[in-house]
Amino acid sequence: MKIKNFKIRNFRGYKGEVTIDFDNFTAFVGKNDIGKSSVLEALDIFFNDGKGIVKQDKDDINKQALAEGDTDIVITACFEELPERIVIDATNETSLAEELLLNEEGQLEIEKRYPNAGSAKVFIRAYHPTNAQCNGLLQKTDKDLRKIIDDNGIACDDRTRNAVMRRAIWEHYRDDWQLGLTEIDVTKGETKSIWDKLQKYLPVYSLFQSDRKNTDSDSEVQDPLQEAVKQILSEERLQEELAAIAMEVERKLEEVSSRTLEKLREMSPEVANSLNPVIPSASSLKWSDVFKKVSISGDEGIPVNKRGSGVKRLILLNFFRAEAERRIADNANASIIYAIEEPETSQHTENQKKLIEALLELSEVNSTQVIITTHSANVVKKLDYSNLRLISNSDEGKTVETVLPGQLPYPSLNEVNYLAFSEVSEEYHNELYGYIEAEGQWDAYKAGKPTMPYIKILRGGSTRQDQVVLSEYIRHQIHHPENTHNPHFTEQQLQTSIQLLRDFVQTIV
Repeated sequence: MKIKNFKIRNFRGYKGEVTIDFDNFTAFVGKNDIGKSSVLEALDIFFNDGKGIVKQDKDDINKQALAEGDTDIVITACFEELPERIVIDATNETSLAEELLLNEEGQLEIEKRYPNAGSAKVFIRAYHPTNAQCNGLLQKTDKDLRKIIDDNGIACDDRTRNAVMRRAIWEHYRDDWQLGLTEIDVTKGETKSIWDKLQKYLPVYSLFQSDRKNTDSDSEVQDPLQEAVKQILSEERLQEELAAIAMEVERKLEEVSSRTLEKLREMSPEVANSLNPVIPSASSLKWSDVFKKVSISGDEGIPVNKRGSGVKRLILLNFFRAEAERRIADNANASIIYAIEEPETSQHTENQKKLIEALLELSEVNSTQVIITTHSANVVKKLDYSNLRLISNSDEGKTVETVLPGQLPYPSLNEVNYLAFSEVSEEYHNELYGYIEAEGQWDAYKAGKPTMPYIKILRGGSTRQDQVVLSEYIRHQIHHPENTHNPHFTEQQLQTSIQLLRDFVQTIV
């Protein structure tokens, strides 16, 4: 199962609903404090319900929405590549399509609403029957379903399984479903047990933040073994084996407690009859707690979260390299999303390249997605244009754009870096300059612009002073660094020239 798109409303800087599309590898770029980390943290809240890295509070409600009386944070995710068969009540095997739990695009759409940043109310938004004769079946008990079948003379070959009875009723009314977009509340009644089971099919979401606290109690996900535990325990085979172990322990405990109470009853029936064994159900056990002390430590026993940022990130780098190899070798089926803030942090350029290569390789593995935020122009240049999401502010609020607006009529990662990070580079200057020349518009660009002296080296070593516009001056210096007769252009001059070139290109595109 993979996330196709994600919607945020009233969360921090995101007021109006913003839809974000995801690929196998998605990189968020934008200026500081623009809302990149907020997307990753909203995902953590959605998937981990406050039990992950991020603890939601009332300060997360968008201030403008709060002033208008709208206090609901709404986070919605749509999933594709869904499991063919699922079990959502008892042991009855069915599918999301058979249960009519998919939206018009054939995706599983789950919406979580957090009133006053409190506990989530969960809804599945599905293209579902609205006909009163056959809607709301998921909320009905087996007794209710049997009554509908009996009252309407519906043929059903198995009245012991809810999934089979629901299918029979829907099939009986197939010609009059009156399908419409429906919000199915899965946090109350019979649907709560369905939601409890459905959650197990959702991807495991692991957030790696760049600026965690450095304390002993910190569940620092930079220690990759903690994440490995979560992933390993999510594997279906292990879940089945652990459930079998838990049920066996539960059975033996019941035997011991029963024998104890029987013996006690021989001596004191009154006391025995007032006692009951309390044994946690197998489903309530938290196996991850058994391994919560798992860690990578140095020879002196120093834990990862006490090491320097560079070492922590170096360990993280090689965790992802190892994970790519493992998941390829295992043909991993358990869905997982790795979200990494600023993977370039505390690493020199060569390690940044290796990490991005590892993450790209990891994103190509079955059932795996990778999400990053970055401030690095070098990282952006290692990615495809389709991987990038530019977050910016507009008059209507925040925008997260897959197809980036730009001055050039073709994808330019140099332009992405300019828009996202205000990076001025000689490469981008060359692109803009070259495009204007190729369009035969250079004379039009120069017209009316002030000039400055440039000493040109002629054949034979003699020199000549020409008058050129600023963009020519910079272009000559980029292409002829051997000419040291002219003062080198400044960063401000490069910025000014790029802006002039961009403004002109916009008039001819």
